[in-house]
Amino acid sequence: MKKNMGSIDRAVRVVVALVLIALYATGTLTGVWGIVGLVLAGVFVLTSLVSTCPLYLPFGIRTNRIHKMLNK
Repeated sequence: MKKNMGSIDRAVRVVVALVLIALYATGTLTGVWGIVGLVLAGVFVLTSLVSTCPLYLPFGIRTNRIHKMLNK
């Protein structure tokens, strides 16, 4: 898969994932919402590691500058 995420996008996802994990760990998010938050955190970390967001592909969204400059 082509990388379509920039470094800022990846960093924001990791921060949001850490916040969701912290909310679950402190008991702020519990039950179904806690599980949803953990799953979302896992997806955010995974997509940050591979630098590809599958939801960006159908819409042609790219947040990385290298691909933006190459496609012009």
